[in-house]
Amino acid sequence: MLSLLGILIGIFSIIAVMSAVDSLEDNIKNGFKELGNDVLYVEKMPWTEDGDRNYWKYRKRPNPDYDDYQTLAERSKLADIVSYCMFTGGKSISYRKNTIKQAFVMGSTYDYIKMGSATIEEGRYFTPLEYERGKNSIILGAVVAENLFGRIDPIGEQVKFLGQKFTVIGVLEKEGDNMFNFLNFDEVMWITHPTLKKYFNTTNTKNFGELLGIKAKSGGDLAELCGEVTGILRAGRRLRPMEEDNFAVNELSMLEEMIGPVFSILGAVGFIIGFFALIVGMFSVANIMFVSVKERTNIIGIKKALGATKSVILSEFLIESIILCTIGGIGGILLVAIVLKVLSSISPLVFGLSAFNVIFGVICSIIVGIIAGFIPAFQAANLDPVEAIRQ
Repeated sequence: MLSLLGILIGIFSIIAVMSAVDSLEDNIKNGFKELGNDVLYVEKMPWTEDGDRNYWKYRKRPNPDYDDYQTLAERSKLADIVSYCMFTGGKSISYRKNTIKQAFVMGSTYDYIKMGSATIEEGRYFTPLEYERGKNSIILGAVVAENLFGRIDPIGEQVKFLGQKFTVIGVLEKEGDNMFNFLNFDEVMWITHPTLKKYFNTTNTKNFGELLGIKAKSGGDLAELCGEVTGILRAGRRLRPMEEDNFAVNELSMLEEMIGPVFSILGAVGFIIGFFALIVGMFSVANIMFVSVKERTNIIGIKKALGATKSVILSEFLIESIILCTIGGIGGILLVAIVLKVLSSISPLVFGLSAFNVIFGVICSIIVGIIAGFIPAFQAANLDPVEAIRQ
């Protein structure tokens, strides 16, 4: 058991790091999913550049605004949906004696719901009439609704927001804790963009965050859509042919390309750490196998005298070594599963052990068993039967 401890620690190190890296990557990509794989986003700077390093380059660029949205919505032929939303934080909302002070408000154009970023669980979405007239209707995030209303059905109730009465028409599906969500819809107070303009100076975009998204038509090419969007915005902003774009068109694949190398490095570091632990475990198992050969030399001689071939003796000790290492590897994998389960229960991230990592751990154990047991098995297979029996 002490000899197998090295194998257990080695497999644990490799599989734990691989699983942690995979889980972290999955959590980030799940956060990215609310952006959409077939959606382009217009912003001041590209996602692939360091905003702090290039701050002065991009600070003078205009923020994407409602005029950009209208220009794209009217002129784009490759876009299925064009949406725009503005959001700001630190606003209060109250219902009877319950008050929430730090939720954020979002005002969106009518088609934003079709982007698939949020799902309404109870109630309904804004009607065209509510949108056009800027009615005081509001959709609440799951956490906001729960803290305000408790067990009371919020649909149809009136809340006090921005000094006015708003009617709750819907509650969003709960997203849960995920530190990589770009917009925390669990704590949102969602109104229409025309309603937002009634109570905020939306021409001063410095006080807001903006999200201008363009969703491609089904089966459409994002590269073609990107080219069209770039051309429309350049014309809309009246940029001269030789002038540089004063905007960036981003897509989800940019973020995935950025994080890919980071996770590859983390995985490689974990593998190296586990590899050295496996080396220690391999020598421990090899030592045990040498002892086993020494203790059973007489029996090996008798087997060979009765006709056992070298391959039979070699296989016997190799199989024994493989089984020992596999037991240690399985122990390491089980320990990983327990640790990941505990981490999932105490952190907002979801950690899981994939089938690939389990199979990889078992294969590593088998390979270590073959390497550790080969020399002792080869030594046993080449014993002289007469000399072996005498011992």
